[in-house]
Amino acid sequence: MDRALFTAMTGAKNNMLAQSNHANNLANANTQGFRADFTQARSMAVYYGEGHPSRVFSLTENPGTDFRPGPIDYTGRELDIAMNGEGFFAITAPDGTEAYSRDGALSIDINGILRNSSGHPVLGDGGFIAIPPAEKIEIASDGTISAVLLGQGVDQPVQIDRIKMVSIDHQELEKFEDGLVRLRDGGLEGATRDADVNLRLQSGYIEASNVNPVEEFTDLLSLARQYEVQVKMMKTVKENSEASARLLQSS
Repeated sequence: MDRALFTAMTGAKNNMLAQSNHANNLANANTQGFRADFTQARSMAVYYGEGHPSRVFSLTENPGTDFRPGPIDYTGRELDIAMNGEGFFAITAPDGTEAYSRDGALSIDINGILRNSSGHPVLGDGGFIAIPPAEKIEIASDGTISAVLLGQGVDQPVQIDRIKMVSIDHQELEKFEDGLVRLRDGGLEGATRDADVNLRLQSGYIEASNVNPVEEFTDLLSLARQYEVQVKMMKTVKENSEASARLLQSS
C-alpha cells in the first residue's frame, strides 16, 4: 500500500480534531467567562528506516488557551460580578480540587451555597460561601459579601465572607479535559494559590466569552475544505493502488 495514504490520513485526522475544537469554541460564544482554545498542528518528517525523510506526517500540538479578557456587559444584577483587570475567581471542581474561572454569573442554591453559572461552588476565605436568607446582598469591589438578613433592619448589614480572587500568570495555567482551568503543575493534585487582596471586581457587571464567532466560523470552513483535500488524496491513492494491481494481473 502506498504510504501516502498514511500521510493524508494524519492530515485528515488533525483537521477533524481542529474542527471539533473550533466547534466547541463556537458553541461557547455566549458562555460567561469562557476562554477559547487554540488549535495547532505541525509537520513532522519521518526519519526512521533507510533512505531520506521524504514522508511528512501531521502532528497535533497543544498550544494552550486564549486568556485574553472578554467584553464586560452591564446587568445591574447584585450577584453578577466581573474581574476589574487581571485575576480569577477561585472555585471548587467536582473532583474537589481548586480551579479558577472568570465566570461571575453567580446564584445561590437551595442550600445557600454561592455558585457560578456552571454550578461550581465559589470559594471564600474559609471555603464554600454559605449565605443565609437575606433581603439584600451586596458585593464590594474587594470581594466582601454583605447581606441584610431577613427580619433585620436595613441599617444592620452583616459581613458574610469574601470571594477568593487570585492572581496567576497565564503561563502557569492550563485548561484540563473537564474544561476547568487549574495550575499547570499540580492542579489535579490539589495545588492552590493564596488570595490576592489587591485584586478588584465590579458588581453588577458580567464578563462574556472571548470567542470571536466570525473567526471561529471562518476557521471551520477553511478546515472543512482542507479535510476534503485530504480525503481526495486518500481516494487518489486508492485508485492508484487498484490500477497497479490491475497492471500486475494483466502481466
